[in-house]
Amino acid sequence: MCLEAAPRGRARTIWRCLVRMHVFGRSSAHALEVGAVFSGEVGPLGSTRQVSMATGRGRPSQHRSVGLQDPRGPFLYGGGTAWGRTGAAAGCSGVFRFRMPSEILLKIFSYLDAVSLLCIGCVNRRFYHLANDNFIWVRIYSMAFSPKRSNWKVNSVEETAVSVSLLSVEDKEAGYWKKTYITEQITSVKAALAQILKPVNAYTGLPVKIKEALRISGLGWAIILKEKNGREYIMSHVDLSLNDTSITVVWYDKNWPCLATLSTLNLYGMTPLFMDRYKDSAKNGPRWHSLIAKYDLSHLTESTMIGCDRLVRIFSLNPGLVVGVWKKEEELAFVMANLHFHHLVERSTLGSAAVPYELPPHVPFLDDNPEYGLHGYQLHVDMHGGGVFFLCGTFRNLFTMKGCIEDGYVKLTVINFKNSREHLPLIGKVGLTWRTNIFDAFVESCAVMDVTLLDEHRKPFWCLSSAVHMRPAACPSDGPHFLGQTYYVDYTDAEGRVHAELVWIEETEEYFIVNLVLYLSVAKINHWFGTRY
Repeated sequence: MCLEAAPRGRARTIWRCLVRMHVFGRSSAHALEVGAVFSGEVGPLGSTRQVSMATGRGRPSQHRSVGLQDPRGPFLYGGGTAWGRTGAAAGCSGVFRFRMPSEILLKIFSYLDAVSLLCIGCVNRRFYHLANDNFIWVRIYSMAFSPKRSNWKVNSVEETAVSVSLLSVEDKEAGYWKKTYITEQITSVKAALAQILKPVNAYTGLPVKIKEALRISGLGWAIILKEKNGREYIMSHVDLSLNDTSITVVWYDKNWPCLATLSTLNLYGMTPLFMDRYKDSAKNGPRWHSLIAKYDLSHLTESTMIGCDRLVRIFSLNPGLVVGVWKKEEELAFVMANLHFHHLVERSTLGSAAVPYELPPHVPFLDDNPEYGLHGYQLHVDMHGGGVFFLCGTFRNLFTMKGCIEDGYVKLTVINFKNSREHLPLIGKVGLTWRTNIFDAFVESCAVMDVTLLDEHRKPFWCLSSAVHMRPAACPSDGPHFLGQTYYVDYTDAEGRVHAELVWIEETEEYFIVNLVLYLSVAKINHWFGTRY
């Protein structure tokens, strides 16, 4: 399990507030109210209000200023000066060593909620072990997950089992109930998301409420840049935009690590561990990391360059990553990830920090007539760049015969070159918009292409979201039937290929798609249907 806990600063702030609650004998609410003043949230320790131990009661001293040492010092570990010299106010010039007993710390920790306990456990080793106390966590667990009791119902078997388990807290190893609580939280998040993602849109074959699932889960994305010496940099996304069948996530910063020192880039989904509290803990609370993809940056400039302008060069890495590099400095300018909606929530929440989410085993559909080939397929394709759509089309009743197999691929024609009625225009000026902290610009002849291919049962068969570029062609494949310049758009991955031909029409100043063909991997088809093409 990989959880990103709160920064230590927040844990120390919680600690200071609770210590004042114990020392001054005040309520938890009052301690948290005055804690900001004492803990340095208003000013540095010892600058706003000072504490004198001369009275022996811990009351604020009005006549002598005494600094309270930072908890990182011996106050937590039992050595060195804890309260400083009180001088004349204390009547002595020596030092007073203080180590709070574990019993008192456990009592203080019992007032914390789950998020605060995870935060306080990051302070030091002693706090980590104390914050794993089973008696504290079993109370939190029982409040969150125990069945609600009613006066007129007899306790069910489940309620009885919970009551018995509460009596055997001491029999469990340290941290057992903490792990159990976190596991139940993750399970509840999975169950809630599964219910939301059940309804499917017959138009795209994708979940209808996927945008709602993204919102209520607090899902975000991060990249971890790893240097060759092992040092890592983590960055949360800066911006994102929702498309019809995909989401575009962007990262940019003024202080990127040096590109020459980077080896890999890992893309993660980040989900708040406690979904019902994500609005309060999205920034500093514990988060679950789910690995989506790994990319090699050691030879980035040797990768496929899909476009450039006067400031940046843009490189494409499969699956779906776009990296912008400054022309002058040869350093990172921005990173853009294009994520298709198909299994996006599962891939972003159900994996681990080291292992991506694996799809459930596929049960092959029965192919009643394998000699007939593929029939009844439906394609939804989008082309967009920076929130502007150039193409949004749906093609139904696509088919191909078994004999259309070439070099391990089955050819599926979507737009026929020779049928002018099928040709489609791209609306607007085609290009990819990028931005950083300082600049924003537009790279022409680039776009993001989203492909959603459904089989005859309306199940997603092949889904992708990737940046593509238009390269000039010497002449169209079937002859120069148009007066304008011809361009090719190609995409390839392990499951298939996309090939499109576009023609630039000078009179109307727009591109027309005159040919669109999908090449589906025979291995993918055999796996999907259990056939042997």
